[in-house]
Amino acid sequence: MYLCRHFKHIVSMTTTYSNKEIWHVTYPIFLGLIAQNVINVTDTAFLGHVSEVALGAAAMGGLLYICFYTVAFGFSVGSQIMIARRNGEGNYRAVGPIMWQGSAFSLIMAVLLLGLMYFVAGPLIRLLITSDAIFEATYEFYIWRMWGFLFAFLNVMFRALYIGITRTKVLTMSAVVMALVNVVFNYGLVFGRLGMPEMGIRGAALASVISEASSLIFYLIYTYAKVDRRKYGLNRIPGFDGGMVLRILHISCFTMVQYFFSMGIWFVFFMALERLGQRQLAIANIVRSVYVVLLIPAQSLSTTANTLVSNLIGAGGVDHVMSLLGKIARMSFLIMVICVGLCAVFPHAILSVYTNEAALLAESVSSLYVVCAAMLIASVANIYFNGISGTGNTQAALYLEVFVLVFYAIYIVVVGMVIQAPVNVCFTTELVYYSLMLIISLIYLKKAKWQNKKI
Repeated sequence: MYLCRHFKHIVSMTTTYSNKEIWHVTYPIFLGLIAQNVINVTDTAFLGHVSEVALGAAAMGGLLYICFYTVAFGFSVGSQIMIARRNGEGNYRAVGPIMWQGSAFSLIMAVLLLGLMYFVAGPLIRLLITSDAIFEATYEFYIWRMWGFLFAFLNVMFRALYIGITRTKVLTMSAVVMALVNVVFNYGLVFGRLGMPEMGIRGAALASVISEASSLIFYLIYTYAKVDRRKYGLNRIPGFDGGMVLRILHISCFTMVQYFFSMGIWFVFFMALERLGQRQLAIANIVRSVYVVLLIPAQSLSTTANTLVSNLIGAGGVDHVMSLLGKIARMSFLIMVICVGLCAVFPHAILSVYTNEAALLAESVSSLYVVCAAMLIASVANIYFNGISGTGNTQAALYLEVFVLVFYAIYIVVVGMVIQAPVNVCFTTELVYYSLMLIISLIYLKKAKWQNKKI
């Protein structure tokens, strides 16, 4: 890939990346996230036509799954930072050991977590959910969904590999495979079509697991067939190296805690809404689905910011980090303005993807507007915050995130559980979160000494 082959030359000739070079890395991630989020859209859209209980249960079960999934994702981000740094240095053969040792550790985590969930899933869900109907449906969904750990925990390591070496087009191809498989099996297993059994909410969970397995198969085939495995040290799988795992954990452990804590607080948000009733929970899940899609451009560019900052520092371009982040932030904001504008002009058309119930549509519009406002701030905040992780200062990123999430948690408990405000008011938590995240990220990058972090 051009960017990978000529990285050091680019750094020496320019003060930062051009918009074209940034987009060259970003657009495959962007397309991959779009395809990947077809899963979320499909689950919500199909189950929205089953019942409000199924829709709410899928939201709760899906979030519980993501809470644990983010631990593996956090570990992979630490691996990605190390891979990107070695790639920027031109030390390509060091990439493979990071990838293989990280994958081994991720698989161990998946097996242990699956075993634990087998025994504690029921009591845990019962502790979190008050409604009997939603509890039963959530448990039914999650007990099938959790098998996805075995595949998803390895998928994120392949994602880390290809982002770290800036071969991001692979992510798009994998996500397309995953999305197509998910749509077919969702349609078949939820409604009993295409010769498949009608499984309802269990079918949605199983379809997601099958799609994650298909993604892993794709990554394995692609890596074997298309990658110079000798160049990147991927040509042999070594024995387990605890020292290497510890070095990865030294970077990633803070990100793992950060992501888990962040999603845990997000789950508290939905716990608060579950106590407001099935209708409020259904509205929240519909708006959350739009929220996730709206966030894709910012997520794509923030992932790019993370890996380019790490590559840039590895190649000796630490003085250009802030200018790079500023350029990426401007791109992110402009794209988000367009996306938010479309939502503001056509709210009913967008929301109707998830439900055809007129009353539910009407009640969801105000919450969508609040989320749109939050996304304008998020488009910039995510760039600068992920830039901090890209420097290798993941411990600092954790502390900053925890600081913000404390305010977030207090806010949602007061607004959602004490005052019991409607769902559109509850969504103002996102305005609080992203505003604080932007402020503290800028303060850190301007004032802290992050330039000489060794990884």
